[in-house]
Amino acid sequence: MQLSAGPDLPHARSRAGHWLATAAALAAAIGAGTFVPHSDASATATVTESSGDVTQGAPDPADARFPLHCGGVPVDVVSQASADLDGDGRLDTVAVVRCDSPTGTPPSGMYVLSPPATPASRPRITGTLLDPGKGLSVKGLEIDGRTVAATLLGYSSDSVPRCCPDLSRGFTWSWRDGRFLTLPDPGAGSV
Repeated sequence: MQLSAGPDLPHARSRAGHWLATAAALAAAIGAGTFVPHSDASATATVTESSGDVTQGAPDPADARFPLHCGGVPVDVVSQASADLDGDGRLDTVAVVRCDSPTGTPPSGMYVLSPPATPASRPRITGTLLDPGKGLSVKGLEIDGRTVAATLLGYSSDSVPRCCPDLSRGFTWSWRDGRFLTLPDPGAGSV
């Protein structure tokens, strides 16, 4: 699905080859990042909950330290969902975070948090589903069973204002064999 920026804007016109190249590059970049487990990876998923209150006992993103460089502005938890993703009997939380900015749309990161090692410690980041360095935003975070789903929003060119992503594509992440596997949703005219 492409968000319309209006018929007269030059960045809104693209050809099928551009869409295919963009989709392939994005799928490769995100897929490569999720096939490599995080340094302390072992994640989990099964109950669903979207933004709002986190299921009792699940890691609270407000207590976590995310690897974002926000230049002194706070980290904003955009949405969160909790479930037992790896079947270990403990709830994990998937958090979509970004730097809190009054202008534009800062890129999002999407992280899997596991419960802290001790009651006095912070939740652990055990998986990175989307690195903010990719320059994308996230909407519609959901968990169904052991599968995380979201729509990633991006830009067709550097001339597209950072407030208004003009590309989107759904992705799912499933915990299998000790890591998250990424699958893009099929679809033409998407990220």
